[in-house]
Amino acid sequence: MLTWLTNMEFADPLWLWALLLLPLTAVIKIVRWKKQSGVMTYSNVSGAGGFSWAQLRPHLFWLGWAAMGCWIVAFARPHTRDVNAERKGMDGIDIVLATDISASMLAKDLKPSRLEALKKVAIDFIDNRESDRIGLVAYAGEAFTATPLTTDYEVVKSSLNDLNYDLLKGGTAIGTGLATAVNRLKDSKAKSKVIILMTDGENNAGNITPTAATQMARETGIRVYTIGLGTKGFAPTPVNIVGNRIIYRNVQVNIDEDLLKDIANKTNGEYFRAKDEEELQAIYEKIDQLEKSKIEEIKFVNYNEHFYPWALAGLLLLAAEHLFKNTLFRSVI
Repeated sequence: MLTWLTNMEFADPLWLWALLLLPLTAVIKIVRWKKQSGVMTYSNVSGAGGFSWAQLRPHLFWLGWAAMGCWIVAFARPHTRDVNAERKGMDGIDIVLATDISASMLAKDLKPSRLEALKKVAIDFIDNRESDRIGLVAYAGEAFTATPLTTDYEVVKSSLNDLNYDLLKGGTAIGTGLATAVNRLKDSKAKSKVIILMTDGENNAGNITPTAATQMARETGIRVYTIGLGTKGFAPTPVNIVGNRIIYRNVQVNIDEDLLKDIANKTNGEYFRAKDEEELQAIYEKIDQLEKSKIEEIKFVNYNEHFYPWALAGLLLLAAEHLFKNTLFRSVI
């Protein structure tokens, strides 16, 4: 009941201004009663004749007064509404996550490491998708497709969890990683095609330049969001790996932000810098909002009218006033 009242709206709310007349009519009625009332003096109490229901007859006015209030609310057309949104065509978005898995992604400026922080946030992002297809590309000195476009999110999350720095040769081939992601999307029929490209360094490997890969994305209508991972200044970064032993040293964080901004700008995307886990989470949330805002929705609104109970209540109150005036509270004068 409380929820129903909270969600109530009015089709003709101007009628509600008429409710202000009710207190005014009540004041006028009370003033008239006082003027018409006389004082009768009796020689003893028994002469007053005792209590009579007819003495309450003037107060039946309040029933009519309440009936008028109910009808005013009814004229304002109270209703609630149910809104159902349907994505037009239900095509969703095709998204490819292009993830840097070079050894520098083991740096500990994001906890427990850049790569592990990225995995966690990316999995949260995947969990928020509904009908979108997701693909996963991993790159370091070269690139490969870990998962083609699919709506089987458990498969994508499993592949994401399996990513490690030692799956590919060393280096950071941003151009090759981007081009591989573009190839996964170039034949897509989705109305919105997106790549989220993540790296913590500079392009220093691969046989495809970032410029060429960006042009490929632009020509195929793919929007690229780029994310630079790493704090400003120095970070504990792997400098040597011997077996299972990783030697860390504070190393200057060098991210080619100009390149990442250029890729984003030329593909109508946006560049973000994630200096810690909280910023990375916020970036994914913003990308999620940006993409959802681009999907056209058809909204179906079902109105549930509630003026009938008010009109009926007014009718019953008025009928009660008339009935009581002519029965229980009937004047004998």
